[in-house]
Amino acid sequence: MKYVRRCSIALLGALAVSVAVTGCGPSSGDAVVTKANSGGPAAAQTAPAKVGDTIGLKGIVSGTKADVTVVQVIDAPTAGDDVDALPPGKRYYAVQFRIANTGAAAYDDAPSNGAKVVDSQGQTFAASLTYADTSAGPNFGTTLTIAPGDNALGFLVFQVPVDATIAKVQFGMDSGMSDRTGQWTVA
Repeated sequence: MKYVRRCSIALLGALAVSVAVTGCGPSSGDAVVTKANSGGPAAAQTAPAKVGDTIGLKGIVSGTKADVTVVQVIDAPTAGDDVDALPPGKRYYAVQFRIANTGAAAYDDAPSNGAKVVDSQGQTFAASLTYADTSAGPNFGTTLTIAPGDNALGFLVFQVPVDATIAKVQFGMDSGMSDRTGQWTVA
């Protein structure tokens, strides 16, 4: 009887440690923040991710993983010739992402579906349906396919209120349907 109790307690203790280490729910998942340009192997980071940091994300489908970096943000880039006019009271906000496919399967997604910016008031803005380039640089376009081991670099453009102060950038795989979302602070 003592053996059974000790094994049960040990099992419960191991389960508690496992839950504490792996986490539960959409906010924890398998997102790992690493510092860009650290010169060595990526190490886990406890501070919030910032522009330039890389976050490892997993998709819904087995074997889909990517290291996502917010490379830079450009506030109020000008529209290219092929971009529709902005509605009154709006401005563009562009975020350059690098998506490196670290999984065994191809990354095949519409990155703009899984990207959002959040202002200082907590309001969320989805990526614009404007897929043309702005003065910030080349846009990802509607869909993106990245072979395992390869990467892509491009901008996603958002329409935000003129007076909004963008505080965070968010990105999720599988058009944002994955339960693992990366978040970077901007300011």
